[in-house]
Amino acid sequence: MPLVFALPIILLFIIFVWYISTMNSLRRTEVKIDEALSSIDVALTKRFDVLTKMLDICKNYIKYEKETILETIKLRTGMSMEDRKTANTDLDKANNFINAVAENYPELKSSENFRQLQVSVMEVEEHLQAARRLYNSNVSQLNQRIVSFPSSIVARSIGLSSRPFFEVEDNKKQDVDMSF
Repeated sequence: MPLVFALPIILLFIIFVWYISTMNSLRRTEVKIDEALSSIDVALTKRFDVLTKMLDICKNYIKYEKETILETIKLRTGMSMEDRKTANTDLDKANNFINAVAENYPELKSSENFRQLQVSVMEVEEHLQAARRLYNSNVSQLNQRIVSFPSSIVARSIGLSSRPFFEVEDNKKQDVDMSF
């Protein structure tokens, strides 16, 4: 007789442990989804910040190069031959000084800034894609468990419903304006 009473209690205990374990697993997956969604927000913010700053650097350097070229052309226009010789001598002296100091400073060219901008764009986009993939993977895992028996029983009892996959909406496809 004691076995008859113990068997239902043991069975109820196993079901209770399974229920709690399944519920905790579903809740952990929900936390992973929320964390992945937060990573997408972080990646989008990083993308905007990095690309905006790099674009500003490129724009400013293009402006600097343009002003330098225009100023050089302006100075050469209307110079007499004597003025050109004097300017050339002064430039040679300045060039010697610049060559001596150049090793201490990085070479600044807009093309290098553009290369860095391209690298930054690629890195930021890869980070964003990784965050989106992680989110969708976690959503897939949760959605599969919600529709699979017997975990669907637990999911229904705690009010879980399937989550949508990350898809870019038309109004969210807006990117940094890269025009000069």
